[in-house]
Order: sequence, then structure tokens, then C-alpha cells
Amino acid sequence: MEISEGEIITLIGANGAGKTTTLMSISGLVPPKSGEILFLGKPIHKMSPDKIVSLGISQVPEGRRIFPHLTVMENLHMGAFLRRDTDRIKKDLEYIFELFPILPSRRHQTGGTLSGGEQQMLAISRALMARPRLLLLDEPSLGLAPKIIKQIFEIIRKINAEHKTTIFLVEQNANLALQAADRGYVMENGSIVLSDTAQNLLSNNDVKKAYLGL
Repeated sequence: MEISEGEIITLIGANGAGKTTTLMSISGLVPPKSGEILFLGKPIHKMSPDKIVSLGISQVPEGRRIFPHLTVMENLHMGAFLRRDTDRIKKDLEYIFELFPILPSRRHQTGGTLSGGEQQMLAISRALMARPRLLLLDEPSLGLAPKIIKQIFEIIRKINAEHKTTIFLVEQNANLALQAADRGYVMENGSIVLSDTAQNLLSNNDVKKAYLGL
């Protein structure tokens, strides 16, 4: 599997296919049993998660996993924990508050008191505070209302377009994911069985039958 700089790539597949494990391996949380993971041409599969973050990879985990007892601002500052460029951090905070206008009014609330949609916004924002070159998104639509899902995916496309941030998206809603992506991969039982442009996958009869409910 290959991801080029500036792309939105999606990985689709049934529950248990290995999609989340793939993201966790890229992040250094689950060591691969074989093979290697390269980022900017360098192997990272033996690096610690904090080192991988410092190289420019951030993950928004499934279920959001914000820090529920920390405030919104404290969560955001945790995302920037490895950074020392104070002025740029302030500018990134301003950008995030433009992306998600609800967050400034929640800045002193603890993360656990936010709605599901607000927590997802915070989880994405926390990952962006690390200023990633590659953003990993695991099931960003999970448990959210359709209106919020639409907003989240508009923001994903905006982040990619405005900052050229490369995005690797794992999403159970294959139709939604393929509409947002440039290219896609299909995973079955831990193996990639199909890859193509997102538009071609949307019109592929096997993909329609297995993943799009058509």
C-alpha cells in the first residue's frame, strides 16, 4: 500500500479486516509481524509512537479518545506537547477555532462534557495541533448524527485542500469515504485485495455489493 503526499486515501473493509490495526501499526502502537513501514522513504516500524509523532504523523483514534477530565484547551495543548514553536502554536489554535467555531466557546469545559460531535471535532483538532504531514483518521463518522458527519467530512476535505495535509482515512461508511478520497484500498482478512481510484471503486460491482449495499 502506498500513499502519495497530498492525497486523501481511504481503506475500506468489513469489521475485523485489519483496518484499525493498520493505522495502529503506522502510529507505532502495534508492531507489524512482518514487512516494513516507510515514511518519507525511511523505515519507522521500529520507532516509538512519540518519535513517529515528531516525524509528522498524527492519529485520530476510533472512539475519539479525548482526555475527558482535561479542558478543551488542555486537550489541544496536549496535541502540541512535542512542539516548541510558541508563535506557530498560537496561529494553529486560531486556525482550528476557524475550522470548528464551537470550540472557542467550550474552551474551559472538560472534554467529557462535550457532545459526541464536539468530541470528534476536538479529537481532530488535537491531532492537528501536532502539525502533521500525515493525518490518520479512524472511523470519524462513528456514532455521529448525519448533519455532524457531513460537517466533519467537509472539514477533512478543507484540511487537505488548504494545508496539503495527506490524509489516510479508515471508515466503515465506504460510500462516504470513497466520495471524499482520491484513491482507495479494499482490505479482507488483513490483506489488500483491490485498489483503484475512488471513483472507480464507487462504480465497481463487487464493491457495490459488498460495501455499498447496492
